[in-house]
Amino acid sequence: MTSSQGQAPRCVALVGPYLSGKTTLLESMLHVTGAIPRKGTVKDGTSVGDGSAEARARQMSVEISAAGTEFLGDKWSILDCPGSIEFAQEMRNALMAVDAAVVVCEPAIEKALTLAPILRFLDQHAIPHMLFINKMDLATRRVSDILAALQAISERPLVLRQVPIRDGDRITGYVDLVSERAYTYRPDQPSDRVPIPDSVQERERQARTQLLESLADFDDSLLEKLLEDQIPPAADVYKNLARTLTRDMIVPVFLGGAEKDHGVRRLMKALRHEVPPPEVSAARLKLPAGDGALVAVFKTYHVPHMGKLSLGRVWRGEVADGMTFGGERVGGLYRMMGQSQTKIPKASAGEVVALGRMDQVRTGDLLIGERRDSSAAGRLTPRFAPVFSGAIAVENRNEEVKLSAAMAKLIEEDPSLAVEQNADTHEYLLWGQGEMHLRIALERLRNKYHLSANMKRPQVPYQESIRKGTSQHGRYKRQTGGHGQFGDVHIDIKPLPRGSGFSFEESIVGGSVPKNFIPAVEMGARDYLKRGPLGFPVVDISVNLTDGQYHSVDSSEAAFKQAARIAMTEGMAKCDPVLLEPIFHVTIQIPAEFTPKAQRLISGRRGQILGFGAIGDWKGWDEVSAYMPQAEIHDLIIELRSLTLGVGTFTWKFDHLTELTGRLADQVIAHRAESVQAAS
Repeated sequence: MTSSQGQAPRCVALVGPYLSGKTTLLESMLHVTGAIPRKGTVKDGTSVGDGSAEARARQMSVEISAAGTEFLGDKWSILDCPGSIEFAQEMRNALMAVDAAVVVCEPAIEKALTLAPILRFLDQHAIPHMLFINKMDLATRRVSDILAALQAISERPLVLRQVPIRDGDRITGYVDLVSERAYTYRPDQPSDRVPIPDSVQERERQARTQLLESLADFDDSLLEKLLEDQIPPAADVYKNLARTLTRDMIVPVFLGGAEKDHGVRRLMKALRHEVPPPEVSAARLKLPAGDGALVAVFKTYHVPHMGKLSLGRVWRGEVADGMTFGGERVGGLYRMMGQSQTKIPKASAGEVVALGRMDQVRTGDLLIGERRDSSAAGRLTPRFAPVFSGAIAVENRNEEVKLSAAMAKLIEEDPSLAVEQNADTHEYLLWGQGEMHLRIALERLRNKYHLSANMKRPQVPYQESIRKGTSQHGRYKRQTGGHGQFGDVHIDIKPLPRGSGFSFEESIVGGSVPKNFIPAVEMGARDYLKRGPLGFPVVDISVNLTDGQYHSVDSSEAAFKQAARIAMTEGMAKCDPVLLEPIFHVTIQIPAEFTPKAQRLISGRRGQILGFGAIGDWKGWDEVSAYMPQAEIHDLIIELRSLTLGVGTFTWKFDHLTELTGRLADQVIAHRAESVQAAS
């Protein structure tokens, strides 16, 4: 079903760095289109976006906020996305469900670089996008300078759509470069049309020529007209803008100030005329063709008193309350307005709606007709690799059983979170994109599920091995009123190359240890490996059972197991034990201007730089690879972001174990001894 103007419902996402004003822009868009009677503010906690307790406590977006409105007869869904890099998964998920994005930024040259990862993602996926330079009433630099800084980090040409009208240092309005009409701002009111001021006419002519020349790069007929000094009609220019935007060839740039509604109506008109319809976006996303309804779920909420809500874009067909996908019945259909829901009977192609109580549906699933596609191909956006972890534990140990179920729901809401029960340290680890990301997850745990949990720095899974071998005798003998216990073994302990693990062999001659007791000897040796002479798990050693004795009545599997442990305990201390530190292979991605800082950061954390070079498909960005101790990586992302305006990131994987000696090793061993003593 299309609107009265013939357009199917469309969807845009508001994206941009932290503090750029996306939530304020959403509030303004809803207000100027009549969806809300008055504007709220982030500061007062009254905005439609940022409605959760965690968002309002920090006055920042921490998850997608969806809202709907109508403008000149067209239906719109608007997704307000978090700006913090720690919640970038939310932004990416939303962008794979929209027809276009509005990239919101500040008029600050020094902050231009913070847009680079966003623009790269948009271009990688050919998502049409516009730039809205917000807070122009606070601008201190010329628009041309701001545009040049932004163009330096955009792969697509930026096309200025307006030039500002100034009264001294204050911007009071703008000239639209397509219609060549001038407007002066009125706070919280539609702008007034005025004649183009004489002081602006020359700048307007130059800027309009640049706009037309940019469009002519993608249109031969327009180029011919310009070469013949013909002035193309405005209608043709608008068509060119819509076509090149749809194909992600150019990025239109608008000016405004959302707090006072400046330029927001002009932005809405541009969206109305130039954003492609849902069927074009579905083709861009290569969604499966066919008949019947198609819904892409891009966000999950767990709402008190309502249960699970799956927020999705209806790409094809019609969705109705009570219909089934993959054997599950839609238990309610809702239109979202921030934290509020309005129940509706059905939704048509293009709309964004929440499907109630679809317990088996996950973020990224495609709901196609009567089935649900959860395969890798069905997921619309890959999950972020984790870069920060914390060891968490509930304050009340009786609630540990509830923790796993609650964490599963948090991960449904935010797929960039992950949990791990570490086998080496026995800690319950929460992984995410930064310290604030994890702390907000714990706040949600408390606010939604009434579980209070503490978080601390995870332990490093150090291990130990030996540098030399030895032969050792172990005897276990106990005599009680009945049968006694007797086991006697001789073993050879030797070091193995790194990564070999543990090897057990036997070279018994003459049956000095019966074959039925040999597995018990291996069990005893393996059991010892859990904690060696330095206090850590033992790796890369071999044990060979060479001889022993047994008693026909008193020997048992338990006795030989104990004898093996005794031999291992006494023998390993003689084998020159050494601490092993886990080393990760780390790949850091940063703007090239920060590469020297990244290299110093690596060296300062005991890292070994393996190489660096330009990223082939990302102009101005470098990649640095290095070996780094796991102990130095815990808060690496915090310092890396601090050095790179928040845009630097890294990936990691375990590579090898290496010996750690000296003062650092002594400190690690002493700390482990203290921890063991405190726990005993």
